[in-house]
Amino acid sequence: MWDHRYLSRIDFRTIPILLVLMFISILVIAATTGDAGEIGEETLFTAMSKSQIRWFGIGWAVYLFFAGLDYRKLKEWTWFLYFGMIVMLIGLFFVPAIQNVHRWYRIPGINFAFQPSEYAKLIVVMTLSLYLENKGRYTYRSSVTMKAILIVFVPLLLILKQPDLGTALVLYPIALVMFYFGGIKKWVVRAMGLMAVGGLVFVSMMFLGFIDHEEFRPYATKVIKEYQYERLNPHTYHQEASQTAIALGGVAGSGWHKSEFTGHQWLPAAHTDSVFAAFSEEFGLIGVFFLLLFFFGLLYFSFQVTAVANDRFGRLLSAGITTYLAMHMIVSMGMMCGFLPITGVPLMLITYGGSSVLSTMTALGILQSIYSRRFMF
Repeated sequence: MWDHRYLSRIDFRTIPILLVLMFISILVIAATTGDAGEIGEETLFTAMSKSQIRWFGIGWAVYLFFAGLDYRKLKEWTWFLYFGMIVMLIGLFFVPAIQNVHRWYRIPGINFAFQPSEYAKLIVVMTLSLYLENKGRYTYRSSVTMKAILIVFVPLLLILKQPDLGTALVLYPIALVMFYFGGIKKWVVRAMGLMAVGGLVFVSMMFLGFIDHEEFRPYATKVIKEYQYERLNPHTYHQEASQTAIALGGVAGSGWHKSEFTGHQWLPAAHTDSVFAAFSEEFGLIGVFFLLLFFFGLLYFSFQVTAVANDRFGRLLSAGITTYLAMHMIVSMGMMCGFLPITGVPLMLITYGGSSVLSTMTALGILQSIYSRRFMF
């Protein structure tokens, strides 16, 4: 049940971090979506920055709702949400594509595109947490392992089909960490870990130039399709533009609303996919250092929730959510720096978009629900 008294027990150390990240988001969105010129009130409050502020307002309401809600009540809705998510992911293939991909439902009248895969990650975390808790000390059984893998594999396959490689890159480590905390057979966790490390090393070597993309093409296309392999191309305009923007930022950056490369709209999707590169050009290495510091603080306090959670469901849920947040940060910045393919993974609380804001604030609210009830038995 929802109880406002638990709001006084949340970890208030995270609140300033969230406010700073939201302020940074508004600054970057305003700089990348407004007209170049003198800095003033209209420069900060562009149409898209105002929209982001509205989403942040709704996000705080969602955050407070889930922080006050007993997280154990989520168990009653978990399987319903899981199967509803599967239906919505399948339904995407029966509606018109947006930007040539099947990722969004366009909601008429309110100019809002709903992206089920953003919420799928959180729902998979909830479902795995409930399933592994229910199995208790029987998680070592092969049947439990297969069903746990199936819980992740079904939405993963549907999301890859959209195609949305970025969400898949986030779901896999979430499953790996939760299998580890959930007590799944050690050889399964080791095998998944080795596959993850091997894939990451291979992709990084390709993007760093140790493996030639064109020379490897004949071998790769025997296994995957041509368009799928093309996603691993490290020499696309978007890849090179993002690295150019980061390099131009230097140590101190060009200054807010003074970027040349991003300001001339040479950086694609500067307020969404490339928001980290846009931030780096304007605020430089110093700005990136402080941004990473705030992200580290948020993740550190989130991992503390896993340490103090008083039941198995809470520990699994908090571990999965924290991994989900961490992977968004790592993948989003890694693809801008040229280590990973650009896949559209939002940088939490910085990237423009309602679905990303609401899913992140929901996840953070659930974490605070676990934290505020850490002394309940």
